[in-house]
Amino acid sequence: MRSLFFAPLLAVVPCSALAAPLNFDDALARAVAEAPALRARALEVGARQSAAISAGQLPDPKLGVGLDNFPVSGPPAFTYSGDSMTMTRVGISQDVPNLAKRHARTGRAQADITEAEAARVADERRVRVATALAWIDLAYAQRRLAAIETAIGKLARLTSASVSSVASGSARPAQSLDIKQGVAALEDRRSEVAAEMARARAILSRWTGDPAPDAIGTVPNFTIDPSDLRAAIDGHPDIAVAAARTRQADADVRLARAEKRPDWAFDVAYQRRAERYGDMISAGVTISLPLFSRRRQDPMIAASAAVAGAALARQEDMRRALAADLEA
Repeated sequence: MRSLFFAPLLAVVPCSALAAPLNFDDALARAVAEAPALRARALEVGARQSAAISAGQLPDPKLGVGLDNFPVSGPPAFTYSGDSMTMTRVGISQDVPNLAKRHARTGRAQADITEAEAARVADERRVRVATALAWIDLAYAQRRLAAIETAIGKLARLTSASVSSVASGSARPAQSLDIKQGVAALEDRRSEVAAEMARARAILSRWTGDPAPDAIGTVPNFTIDPSDLRAAIDGHPDIAVAAARTRQADADVRLARAEKRPDWAFDVAYQRRAERYGDMISAGVTISLPLFSRRRQDPMIAASAAVAGAALARQEDMRRALAADLEA
């Protein structure tokens, strides 16, 4: 029953002739090159960079066409030339957000780029770490499986010898039973290691894209220096992501504050009347009046400031969590 249960696991462990050999460095390089998550992050960075080009630009101008002062009653009703005020109009208008708002939008776009790049670096680190762990797990599982196979082979030879010894009376039956129990225990352990190897191979295949990876070469010997690791916490990619999100929140605060400054717009129109009247040109400027900032802009500024404070608190929480994980 044990053999039947673990047969599928043993079947998914390909022989060395079919597995693709990967040393440690090759596995990391292939994972970084093949991971879909990193391709997605690279595209996201490109999208943020493209969007930043238009962040601080003026809105598109507007073209206006109309008919002004067309009479609908009295003697000149429904005539174009009966009244001197009747005219067709074509004009251009342009909204001009205040300079602080445009600078704030540009700053937010740059913060978005920084956050996307930091997230890409953090994801690359996660891919490299996951690939490294899967490769190391696979390498040690392969070695354990080889050692167990060797031990089972040696005990199998002892089994036949013990049977002959029992038959000749030179050994007790219990000795033969002990050897058989040892073989059975090793076979159980072989099934467990085969399952571990299959799991490690599946994880490594996920990151490298290789359908049947095989770990070859020596396992790296990593130097552990606690003082260097503690000093490097502030440079951790996850801290960089949290700091980038804090900068995004700060940019939102500046954008909210810029809403308290007036925007303005201008328009120019050419107006054509009947032939016996002269044509006209009109020009005008409009300015927004943020007169009710206590109920409009100030609450948004307070909300943005609270979000920025929360982002800073999360950044500190991330640093403390990493420090705790390192000490643990």
